[in-house]
Amino acid sequence: MSLAPRAVLVHRTTEYEELVARHGTHGQAAFFLSSRGRDIEEVAERHRRARRALAEVTAAIPLTWRQSLVERADLDRFLFAPEDVVVVVGQDGLVANVAKYLAGQPVVGIDTDPGRNPGVLVRHRPGDAGALLRSTQSAASPFDELTMVEAVADDTQRLVALNEIYLGAAGHQTARYRLGLEDDGGVVEAQASSGVIVGTGTGATGWIRSVWQERGGQLSLPSPTEERLLWFVREAWPSPATGTTLVAGELPASSRLHLTVESERLVAFGDGMESDALDLTWGQSLTVGMCGRRLRLAG
Repeated sequence: MSLAPRAVLVHRTTEYEELVARHGTHGQAAFFLSSRGRDIEEVAERHRRARRALAEVTAAIPLTWRQSLVERADLDRFLFAPEDVVVVVGQDGLVANVAKYLAGQPVVGIDTDPGRNPGVLVRHRPGDAGALLRSTQSAASPFDELTMVEAVADDTQRLVALNEIYLGAAGHQTARYRLGLEDDGGVVEAQASSGVIVGTGTGATGWIRSVWQERGGQLSLPSPTEERLLWFVREAWPSPATGTTLVAGELPASSRLHLTVESERLVAFGDGMESDALDLTWGQSLTVGMCGRRLRLAG
């Protein structure tokens, strides 16, 4: 007999909760903010909206379903099951945080603060949760299959991201490496730069877009479901030993960007999560390209 679906509600600690945890009490947190020209009531109201949304979504879960609650900081320790329906209650970035841990489970994004969040990934309101959860069990339910990006190191370390993957120095030092495209006839260039970004169509609403705009928008941005990535080298430095020829391009589904580390330590991390990074050192290589799995996001 098959298991009943499990609704996994993903949320994050609010700014208000972090402030109270740091300062001990509401009053002390309020004093801290007032000394810096801010009113704690603004922060507290966002906290209340987030908690009301979480309670409303929890109440909408069908009675026959199982349910579980997981905070963002615990995602790397949570075991997702094939029958899970993942309900992200929060900001767009929270969907990206959970995407790397999934393997085809449907995702429903609930916006807790409409007007403040862009709503690119958290597309729905708390009142829609019940109907959306039930619809995930129908074969006719509409989902967007969002392209993801992955990096694989020569020592089998692997990283998956929804928006983008960054390779560079852990601090503000110069990253040194050799870069080439696997299908470019073996052309490789030694570079010194602020790092390399490889992003998806979903990431084209964020970091990748800002770099794209700085470069004049010469490449067309991919759509979130398109099997195409963009890559950019940030602030490549020309010298007798390093070049600036290979600084931007597209990666179709079958193509990979190949990098060989020529620094003592470089890191690769996805979607801004520096705490979950691949550590790379002299001589190690990394390939970056489109991931074989996608994020199934309720439309």
